[in-house]
Amino acid sequence: MKKKILFITATRADFSKLKSLIQILQKNKKFDVKVFVTGMHLLNIYGNTVNEIHRSKIKNVICFKNQTEKNYLMVDSMSKTLKGLNNFIKKNLLNLIIIHGDRMEALAGAVAGAFNNIPVAHIEGGELSGTIDDSIRHSISKLSHFHFVSNNDSKRRLIQMGENKKSIFTIGSPDLDIMKKKNLPTFIRAQKFYNFNYRNFCIIIFHPVTTCNQENNKNLKIIQKLVVDNKNSNFLCILPNNDPGSHKFVKLYKKLSKFNNFKCYPSMRFEYFLTFLKKSRFIIGNSSSGVREAPFFGVNCINIGSRQNKRVLKSNLIHNLNNFNDIDLIFKKLMSQKKKSNKKEQNFGSGRSNQLIKKIFSKKDFWNINIQKSFNDLD
Repeated sequence: MKKKILFITATRADFSKLKSLIQILQKNKKFDVKVFVTGMHLLNIYGNTVNEIHRSKIKNVICFKNQTEKNYLMVDSMSKTLKGLNNFIKKNLLNLIIIHGDRMEALAGAVAGAFNNIPVAHIEGGELSGTIDDSIRHSISKLSHFHFVSNNDSKRRLIQMGENKKSIFTIGSPDLDIMKKKNLPTFIRAQKFYNFNYRNFCIIIFHPVTTCNQENNKNLKIIQKLVVDNKNSNFLCILPNNDPGSHKFVKLYKKLSKFNNFKCYPSMRFEYFLTFLKKSRFIIGNSSSGVREAPFFGVNCINIGSRQNKRVLKSNLIHNLNNFNDIDLIFKKLMSQKKKSNKKEQNFGSGRSNQLIKKIFSKKDFWNINIQKSFNDLD
């Protein structure tokens, strides 16, 4: 009997983590794989990234719109997602639900699985970042039956949370499956594809901090002043995720797009983004890209605010900056000096996570799980 697996993806970020695993399992006759697509993927303002899923030759895609582009509330969207998933589960027998990270849709997937007695596999649990994301991620872990983690630090935290050691598998970060590819698009190809003509540029990615509107307002002022005061510097900007408060960033970026040195994109294919990241002077903002992908390529990151303040500090990070003058000084320094190739930091696996998970799934013992979890005390 084929094992019926459902992936849940809601953002360009989690799809980049799930993509290689979905592809390798869909090619295997032992598995019947479906993909539940929701969230940002289905919104025009973020580029309808469901199209990227289709371009990746992903099959059996189920689209469920859990929000509109206006009046987004996390509680309402989670309620809709949970109801949509539950209706799907009623009509489709499943052996496993696979979710990633700390998004609201992933939490809905974990709840739907747990309440319907379906095993849930969580990718990249046990990590620390900041704000409410940590609470959501840890809640997902407690509802999940299997954990595929990036490194031993994450494994240790899950054990500390009472999870069974035997249910935790260290497989590295799945996006390394793509990052380590030798056939990423060339910079010239990426420039042509996105009509981006600058060679000397930095990348801006800011996401709203859902627990602190004051910090969001401060970040908006930082972005605006950086672009306005540095008209001789070039900026490649990508819209934030769709958390509450994102509309303010979108409004500002539309205003800044009148400047010739500022180009903003609703989204970007992960492979192309990696090419731009490798060529950039540095990345600035509060995105996990600055603390995960950037260190892998040895690219500097000016990390601002609280959103990633619990992430592992890497040598490429210029961290915990809040004063504009300090930020502007470092910005000008990094933009003017000759780009240095930092030491590449790799603490997130070998780039074979899809193969490792496939191997784990191929073992009969994996599927003989006791759906009733129990808390495991520390020795």
